[in-house]
Amino acid sequence: MKKTAEIIDVSQATFEAEVIERSAHQPVVVDFWAPWCGPCRMLGPTLERLAGEADGAFRLAKLNVDDNPEIAMHYDVQGIPAVKAFRDGRVVAEFIGAQAEPAVRDFLKKVLPDEAEQSLALAGGLLSAHSWADAEAGYRQVMVANPSSGPAALGLLKALLAQGKGAEAEQVLKRFPNGRESGDAERLRPLARYLIEAERGPDCPDEENLDAQYCRAGKRIASGDLQGAMDGILAVLRRDKRFRQGEPRTVMLGIFELLGDQDPVTREYRNKLASVLF
Repeated sequence: MKKTAEIIDVSQATFEAEVIERSAHQPVVVDFWAPWCGPCRMLGPTLERLAGEADGAFRLAKLNVDDNPEIAMHYDVQGIPAVKAFRDGRVVAEFIGAQAEPAVRDFLKKVLPDEAEQSLALAGGLLSAHSWADAEAGYRQVMVANPSSGPAALGLLKALLAQGKGAEAEQVLKRFPNGRESGDAERLRPLARYLIEAERGPDCPDEENLDAQYCRAGKRIASGDLQGAMDGILAVLRRDKRFRQGEPRTVMLGIFELLGDQDPVTREYRNKLASVLF
């Protein structure tokens, strides 16, 4: 079988990254098998064909239990073939033994995201790629179908803020759905207020006082220059850590939320912020 991006071999060394972490963004179906196992050779081609047909809706990860007994033991694999589906780092469905194709298709229906979930995942991918305008459009589409979607509202909020659209972001905050995402949304409120000030305020004076520096940093966010904005905010904090009762720090934290914890720019500027404050 020719391996593809969605049909891969995994081992103990790669299981965490390729299965557990990946399942936060895409369902991963793990085929626990061995070369000597006849039923495995019957089931394997069916799984591979369906993975190819799914066009990225799930990833098929094949794990040879003879080469990776620790992983098989950890997941209590007592007979093979064993198939376990992972979402958000945990097993959500499983079966043991060779199954006919209709049964395997029924199994996958329980695992794969529905159309709304797929749209949400697509918008999330655009947000992670910093395609802010496309992500905004994607999240708006999700919210037309499901106005109470907390994940879509939070994604839309981030996409708007990253484009400097503070007033529109404020409207999202005003009608934000109740749920676990509301706390994340509230942490972005200082950034929204800062951007509203940058949007509605006059042109920044060509001076070097703190208010002028802080003003220019806000304008840079609206122009899409997030790093330039953070450099400007850091310059303000270097001169006065308590400027506006610490507002620049909360604005910086909001920008980190937009970029994501795994973005190298976030890691770089977290260190810079810490060095200025502490």
